Amino acid sequence: MSADAQASRNSERAKKQARKEKAKRAAELQKQYGHRKLGFAQTFQRYWQLWAMALPAVIFVAIFNYAPMYGIQLAFREFDFTKGLTGGDWVGFKYFKQFFDSPLFGTLMINTVRISLWTLVMGFIFPIILALLINQIHSSKVKGFVQTITYLPHFISTVVVVSMINLFLKPDVGVLTRILGTVGVHSDNFMGDPNLFTAIYWISEVWQHVGWNSIIYLAALSSVDTALYEAAKIDGAGRLQLIRYVDIPAILPTCGVLLILNMGGVLNVGFEKVFLMQNTLNINASEVISTYTYKIGLLQSQFSYSTAIGLFNMLINFAFLIIANQVSRKVSNSGIF
Repeated sequence: MSADAQASRNSERAKKQARKEKAKRAAELQKQYGHRKLGFAQTFQRYWQLWAMALPAVIFVAIFNYAPMYGIQLAFREFDFTKGLTGGDWVGFKYFKQFFDSPLFGTLMINTVRISLWTLVMGFIFPIILALLINQIHSSKVKGFVQTITYLPHFISTVVVVSMINLFLKPDVGVLTRILGTVGVHSDNFMGDPNLFTAIYWISEVWQHVGWNSIIYLAALSSVDTALYEAAKIDGAGRLQLIRYVDIPAILPTCGVLLILNMGGVLNVGFEKVFLMQNTLNINASEVISTYTYKIGLLQSQFSYSTAIGLFNMLINFAFLIIANQVSRKVSNSGIF
C-alpha cells in the first residue's frame, strides 16, 4: 500500500473516531438536559449573561445596518429636499431602467466584476497558502517573526498604501519601475496604463491583507489533533502529504464559510483605493459601481439614482451569497445558514 493511500486511510479513521466522540458528547448533553426543547424565555433565563454580552453588538447592527434600510424607498421615489426622504413622488423602477440603459452600464459592470473576481480569487488563495506554509515552521520565534511581518501591512491606511504605490511606480525613478525594467517589463506610466490597473490593484490588496486573512486558517490548523500527524508520519507521509491529507481537510469548512462571506461582497470593490488610484488615463478601466455611485450621488446630488444603483448592487451581492452558500453545502457540507 502506498504512503498516500495509508495516510488517507488514517485520516478517514481519525475523522470517524472524532464523529463518534462528538455524537457521544451530544447524547450525554441530551440525557443531561432532557428531550424537551427550551423556549425563548427559558433559554434567555438560563443564558442571560450571553445575551447581555451580545446586546451591544445587536444594538450596533440595528442602528447602523438595519435602520438605514428605511432609505431604500428613495430608489423608487423622486427625491425632493422640501418633502424629505419619503415625501417625493413615486416613480417605480424609473432609475433602475435609467441605469440599465446608460452607456456606462456595460463598462461599469465589466470593470467591477473583473477587479472584484481577481481580488476575490487571489485574496482567497494566497492566505491559505501562507497559512499552510507558516504551519510548517517548527521554531516558535521564526513563526512569530514571519507572522508579525505579514500582519503589519494590514494596519497601513489605504491613503498611505496608494501613496506608496504611486512612489514605487513613478515613471523612470520609481523603485519598482526600475526593477521591472531590468527584467524586461517596461511602461511609460504604470499607474496610467488601463491594462495594468487591475493587476496593480489586486496585487496591492493581497500584499496588504494576506497575513491578516491567514489568521483564521492558522487558528483552524492549530486545532488539528497531533495524533493525525503522528499516524501519518509513521506511515511514511512527507510534508506535502501531511498538507494534502491532514491540513487541507481541516481547513475546508473554514474556507467554505469565508468564501461565502466574500461572495456576498463580490461587487463591492474597495471604493477608497480605487478612487485614489484613478486618473484621467486609466479611468476607462478603473471606473466601478462604487466610484460612479459616489460621483453621481454626492457630487451631482442625484440621490434617487445613486440609491437605485446601490440597491441593485446589494441584490446582486445577495444572490451571489445564496448561490455560494448552496455550493459550499454540497461541496464541504458547511455554510452560514
